Amino acid sequence: MAKKVVATLRDKTAGKNFAKVIKAVKSPKTGAYTFKEEMVPMEELQAALKV
Repeated sequence: MAKKVVATLRDKTAGKNFAKVIKAVKSPKTGAYTFKEEMVPMEELQAALKV
Protein backbone atom coordinates (compact mmCIF):
# COMPACT_ATOMS: atom_id res chain seq x y z
CA MET A 1 0.00 0.00 0.00
CA ALA A 2 1.48 3.35 -1.00
CA LYS A 3 1.91 6.27 1.37
CA LYS A 4 -0.01 9.43 0.70
CA VAL A 5 1.86 12.68 0.24
CA VAL A 6 0.36 15.40 2.40
CA ALA A 7 1.24 19.05 1.81
CA THR A 8 2.01 21.12 4.88
CA LEU A 9 1.41 24.82 5.23
CA ARG A 10 4.15 25.49 7.77
CA ASP A 11 7.26 27.54 7.13
CA LYS A 12 10.00 25.33 5.67
CA THR A 13 12.84 27.29 7.34
CA ALA A 14 11.36 27.12 10.86
CA GLY A 15 12.85 23.71 11.67
CA LYS A 16 16.39 24.74 10.80
CA ASN A 17 16.77 26.81 13.96
CA PHE A 18 16.78 23.75 16.22
CA ALA A 19 19.24 20.93 16.86
CA LYS A 20 18.52 17.47 18.23
CA VAL A 21 20.79 16.70 21.20
CA ILE A 22 21.20 13.10 22.36
CA LYS A 23 22.93 12.55 25.70
CA ALA A 24 23.97 9.30 27.39
CA VAL A 25 22.89 9.43 31.05
CA LYS A 26 24.11 6.85 33.56
CA SER A 27 21.51 5.62 36.03
CA PRO A 28 22.80 5.83 39.61
CA LYS A 29 20.60 2.91 40.66
CA THR A 30 21.50 0.29 38.04
CA GLY A 31 24.58 1.74 36.38
CA ALA A 32 23.01 1.30 32.94
CA TYR A 33 23.11 4.06 30.37
CA THR A 34 19.97 5.57 28.90
CA PHE A 35 19.69 8.12 26.14
CA LYS A 36 17.96 11.46 26.60
CA GLU A 37 16.85 13.26 23.44
CA GLU A 38 15.82 16.90 23.29
CA MET A 39 15.30 19.61 20.70
CA VAL A 40 17.34 22.71 21.54
CA PRO A 41 17.33 26.10 19.79
CA MET A 42 20.64 26.82 18.04
CA GLU A 43 21.25 29.82 20.32
CA GLU A 44 21.23 27.56 23.42
CA LEU A 45 23.14 24.64 21.89
CA GLN A 46 26.49 25.26 23.60
CA ALA A 47 24.82 25.69 27.00
CA ALA A 48 22.89 22.44 26.54
CA LEU A 49 26.05 20.50 25.69
CA LYS A 50 27.95 21.74 28.74
CA VAL A 51 25.41 20.35 31.23
